[in-house]
Amino acid sequence: MGKKLRRIFIAVLVVVVAVGLVRYFTRKKPVPVVLEKVEYGRVESIVSNTRAGTVKACRRARLAPATGGQIARLAVSEGDKVKAGKVLMELWNEDLSAQVKLAKSEAAAAMAKAEEACLLAEVAEREAERLVELLSKGIAADDSVDRSVTNAKAQKASCRAAREGAKVSAARIDVAEAALERTILRAPFDGSVAEVNGEVGEFVTPSPPGIPTPPAVDLIDTSCLFISAPIDEVDALSIKAGMQVRISLDALPGKQFQGKVTRIAPYVLEIEKQARTVDVEAAFKNPEEYENLIPGYSADLEIILEVHGNVLRLPTEAVLEGNRVFVYQSADSLLEERSIKTGLSNWKFTEVTSGLTAGEQIVVSVEREGVEAGSYAHPEDSPVAVAKTYD
Repeated sequence: MGKKLRRIFIAVLVVVVAVGLVRYFTRKKPVPVVLEKVEYGRVESIVSNTRAGTVKACRRARLAPATGGQIARLAVSEGDKVKAGKVLMELWNEDLSAQVKLAKSEAAAAMAKAEEACLLAEVAEREAERLVELLSKGIAADDSVDRSVTNAKAQKASCRAAREGAKVSAARIDVAEAALERTILRAPFDGSVAEVNGEVGEFVTPSPPGIPTPPAVDLIDTSCLFISAPIDEVDALSIKAGMQVRISLDALPGKQFQGKVTRIAPYVLEIEKQARTVDVEAAFKNPEEYENLIPGYSADLEIILEVHGNVLRLPTEAVLEGNRVFVYQSADSLLEERSIKTGLSNWKFTEVTSGLTAGEQIVVSVEREGVEAGSYAHPEDSPVAVAKTYD
């Protein structure tokens, strides 16, 4: 009987050991996961540009002379700061300058002739008045008086004609000066010279209609800058002028500027092989902040549509399709799948309206293999938990 019990004991022991070995080698290893606590904070509904926007100057003029010709003088260089009215470029215009001088001389001569004619008219008028007085006394003949009065009227008419002729000559001066001015390129506003195309002696011509050519002088007013960025046509419907904007630039990583929407284009851009977009413009809230910015920088806009403050929130990357999340149960290290209801959301945070409470830990690394409902898990930054195994 003792041998039989011993055999049974040994057999049971072997089975227990075998089962233990099987369970040891087939034990489940915990999945390392990144956890975040559900907490209260600010959540914003945001719209961003689909492609990089651009820093632009409020005023920029790609200038060219109104007429073609040979460059006689370049008064500026690239990088110069100029005031409105400053001469930037002048074409050869000696012939037009001579025409202005000629017109002024002709105007002076016409004025002198007008003065002469008017003096003669005054003399004739006085003479006629004397003869009329003598006629009333019976001293002068009727025909002499008639000729004198008629002559006075004629001289007066000549005076008016001469004065009008002088006005015509003066107008010719304006015409000649306008033609001369077309050969001179002036700054239309205060700004900085960004580009100069051409050298003294070279020929420049205005751009033909519909054919863009490099400007003779590119003038930019850097005292006023704004952002222009393309927004997807679907998102553009929710944007209104005056909405607050956060502006970020690749040239200044980590820094953001405050601004507001100033303009929404009234049409949709249809560019081949690109999504249809609407251009949205935003102005900087504090102009003094962009003193060192340069037009042409790439920029991104975050347009704030709506804000909920001090609401329950979690990282958006933790939310799965169908508004599901994995909740980490620290008591047994199991992952629980839970459905939640959400409110506002952006790329960083999502508002939770029900399904979670503050302080609960949810899984952020949802894309990792093994992260599923009922799996054992351990926080990735917990060295102690790494050694645990679970049946």
